[in-house]
Amino acid sequence: MHVSAIIAAGGRGLRFGAESPKQLLTLGGRPILERSIEAFMSCDVITDVVVALPPDMLPARPAYLAADRARLEVVAGGARRRDSVAHAFARVADRADLVVIHDAARPLVSDALIRRTVAGAARSGAAVAAVGVQDTVKRADAAGIVTATLPRDELRLAQTPQAFRTQVLRDALALEGDATDEATLVERAGHPVLLVEGDPSNLKITTPADLALAEYLLGRPSGVPRLRIGNGYDLHRLVAGRPLVLGGMTIPFEKGLQGHSDADAICHAVTDAVLGAAGAADIGRHFPDTDPAWQGANSLDLLRRAVAVVTGLGFAVGNVDVVVIAERPTLVPHIDQIRENLAGVLGCDVSCVGVKGKTNEGVDSMGAGESIAVHAVALLMGPGAGTTS
Repeated sequence: MHVSAIIAAGGRGLRFGAESPKQLLTLGGRPILERSIEAFMSCDVITDVVVALPPDMLPARPAYLAADRARLEVVAGGARRRDSVAHAFARVADRADLVVIHDAARPLVSDALIRRTVAGAARSGAAVAAVGVQDTVKRADAAGIVTATLPRDELRLAQTPQAFRTQVLRDALALEGDATDEATLVERAGHPVLLVEGDPSNLKITTPADLALAEYLLGRPSGVPRLRIGNGYDLHRLVAGRPLVLGGMTIPFEKGLQGHSDADAICHAVTDAVLGAAGAADIGRHFPDTDPAWQGANSLDLLRRAVAVVTGLGFAVGNVDVVVIAERPTLVPHIDQIRENLAGVLGCDVSCVGVKGKTNEGVDSMGAGESIAVHAVALLMGPGAGTTS
């Protein structure tokens, strides 16, 4: 079966706002247009490819559009999308059984999606990749007033590729009028159109935000770190006869925190945040207060052990943020040293450690000076998204 592909790249992409046509912008270090072309050139169900470009781009075409490249032809596009497609269709081989049309601005099209669309058109005469609607869809008038709520189970969002038997597309392009895609013209010509399963990753790049999302999707298999967030909390009573240890520092004060270890509430909260982000239980499971081994233990060392646990799972600490709630003493003179202590154990730069002191405005045990509480958040970075730790 002879299958020709048309890459519609004749537009200027004015909505994107760039100085050059958006199809020439780079995605992952390669032009968007090149990625779209290569997706079809590398698919073994595609026999040849015709690319419709803005006319002024033809004399200075890039190397990947070289005139002597086998199976690839470049033509001048037209004022409208349907004109560009018609110009390209005129160069499609007479022996072509099917013609696949694809927007150059969809550079993440997969080989599987191309094959699925071609197979659908071979069965039914016309096939369009489409995805379901997840949100409730409202129809509104010019004033923004809702006039109807549409049943989303009957709605689909059309993508490209769109594939057609050659005569079906010829019938559609012979019609007058314009349309946003070829399938609409095929419907007007009276031919049934089959919807095949699309791909949410097959996004159309229209705005800079779309390009940023495409960069993420392109790098997701290996280049984008997997981010995990954990929350930690600890509270200890203040009692006489104990040293006050916070963030690995002994702070001069008339009371200290009561606990099995040194009761360092900052280290305990950060430990729970780090372990929680990795899904690695909590501080009580790793260092139970029923175990004599942890009697009077240095909590900075417990945090170091917790970091070793998450490091063994493939994670690294990105940053932590700590809030200490205490009426007294003031932490301001000690915060820089606490940050350095934590950074040294967490294995991150001190700029990635935040520590803040807050009062409880005289409310509850913290406000009465009877206890100190700490909240902590930790961000872990792990293997690339889509992998397991």
